[in-house]
Amino acid sequence: MTATRFAATVSYDGTAFAGSQRQANARTVQHELETAAQALFGTPTRVAMAGRTDAGVHAIGQVAAFSAETRHEPRTVERALNAHLPDDVAVRTVRHAPPDFDPRRWARRRWYRYTVWNGEARDPLLRRSAWFVEGNLDLDAMQRAANALAGRQDFLACSGTLEPGRTSVRTVFTAGWHRDGDALLFDIEADAFLPQMVRRLTGALIRLGRRPLEVEDFVRLLGQAAPGTIGPTAPPNGLCLRHVWYDEGYAQ
Repeated sequence: MTATRFAATVSYDGTAFAGSQRQANARTVQHELETAAQALFGTPTRVAMAGRTDAGVHAIGQVAAFSAETRHEPRTVERALNAHLPDDVAVRTVRHAPPDFDPRRWARRRWYRYTVWNGEARDPLLRRSAWFVEGNLDLDAMQRAANALAGRQDFLACSGTLEPGRTSVRTVFTAGWHRDGDALLFDIEADAFLPQMVRRLTGALIRLGRRPLEVEDFVRLLGQAAPGTIGPTAPPNGLCLRHVWYDEGYAQ
């Protein structure tokens, strides 16, 4: 039987995970998906994902792909995988994909959202999904600084450790803040992201909103592209991978 390629949209609460990608002696989203797939198909099944999320980071629109020799239709695969997955991971949709579909390399655009809770008091119900930041923030200055992120440029200043030979140049399509009640939402879309990039940007923009950092300083640091000079790194719990776009092969 010829193996069938499947693509799936995956959601997870990242609180109890060491990250999305498989690691030795640590609980990861990839490991849970591969364990569920092996239980369903009866054979070890490799799962690839569109993006690498850090420990504690969540996802609503992560994309995973895997191949299996099966006659099951996608809807059956979806239900069966969910039956084998723990409560903090769920497969939202499963579809057929081209045999060579690679969720990371075929991705053209990714959307992350960082949620900041800026109310007068912390909200215990949001402790897993938002960063509580007290006090007044200059949202106009934060937005002006976010505007400087658009375009193709070197984002080394807001990157964690990079693998040797990996470029730090990325294209940001849009970045900006908006307020929803006491929540401040930072949305950013790019072709790809560097390690800790969104969390470092968020930390720096919050610092800027408190005024120890000026917009001009932020733009200067970004342009100098010196490793790790933009920050601090915001906590992981406020970050969520919302959506991944493809020109072909898969549509969420």
